[in-house]
Amino acid sequence: MSLFISNAYAQEAAVGQQGGGFEMIIMLGVFGLIFYFMLYRPQAKRVKEHKNLISSLGKGDEVLTQGGLVGRITKVGDDKDFIEIALNDTTNIVVQKASVSAVLPKGTMKNI
Repeated sequence: MSLFISNAYAQEAAVGQQGGGFEMIIMLGVFGLIFYFMLYRPQAKRVKEHKNLISSLGKGDEVLTQGGLVGRITKVGDDKDFIEIALNDTTNIVVQKASVSAVLPKGTMKNI
């Protein structure tokens, strides 16, 4: 009597064919490995590299922030997570260490 939904009828199950739970476990294991190697492992590697970058920051390094600012580090606060960056001779800003995305080669600011 339904206009939009067709009636579903159960099909007779074949004798001797059983649903395998073992195949499902193998498939879940394969998906877990794909997830690990395609998503988790590369992200963990990037996080580790960024932590090493942040811990190696020192006075005089030229850095690029996530906001696109290029400057030279003038002060590093060891007790806090902030650094002071000189954008030019007169302008200094304070940013978080985590906002530094790259350390640039020496002399990059003069070439810009």
